[in-house]
Amino acid sequence: MRGPAHLLINTPEIELWPGGLLRARSNHDARALARARHLLRRKRDGRFLAADLAEGLLPLVPRLNREPGLDAALDALERATEYRREGLLQIHDLPLDRIEHRLEALGLDCNGYQARTGLDLVAEPDRLGYAGRDRFGRPLWLHPAAARAWTHLRAAALGDGIVLDAISGYRSHDYQLGIFERKLARGQSVEQILSVNAAPGYSEHHSGLALDIGTSGEAPAEESFETTPAFAWLREHAGGYGYLMSYPRDNPHGIVYEPWHWRCALG
Repeated sequence: MRGPAHLLINTPEIELWPGGLLRARSNHDARALARARHLLRRKRDGRFLAADLAEGLLPLVPRLNREPGLDAALDALERATEYRREGLLQIHDLPLDRIEHRLEALGLDCNGYQARTGLDLVAEPDRLGYAGRDRFGRPLWLHPAAARAWTHLRAAALGDGIVLDAISGYRSHDYQLGIFERKLARGQSVEQILSVNAAPGYSEHHSGLALDIGTSGEAPAEESFETTPAFAWLREHAGGYGYLMSYPRDNPHGIVYEPWHWRCALG
């Protein structure tokens, strides 16, 4: 299976981004980023840890060698290099034990939540494909199959005079955990947060197969998206490209109606 030109290598604690996608904030960073083959990014807070250069690893933070997950990330990079030489792309799920442990620390009753919503824990893939940029100019990462399908879907819509843009694609377990931790720090309870946010580990976005879609002139992730020509086009054509709306009205998971949220069934 051949994949997109730009791949994110995903490990439980660190992502390895392909070089050339980021804009530096200083001359020193610019020189490093310009030559980097990959950039190591901490998932917990999004901080870039090191640049993978031809002459070796350039630390971007103090005490890089103490960074949790560093060895696993470098091992994954070595394996990915071997796969690339062979022209192959092998997608595997990351283990779920880390997110299960973090959910317990939040005091979240996983069994009760799953029984109430019918949702299962969603693993992250160990490879994600670059799918251009989202509405906000950020690199958009999706499962490689979803990235290819989105490229074709968007081009077909544009051919019919419909402009689609991506609001959000892949989100890590750590990203979702960060939402909960910030809201808990502001005094909200877990149950209050669950009324508007999926529990960490249970979002379709973790798989890289889910995509929030918008259109020009329309606020992101609003129910009013259903009144747009873009939504009407998606209802008629998205299935032909493997994308289906996950949460229609009165869905069995108790999740609010999300006309903007579509999942690729090709992964």
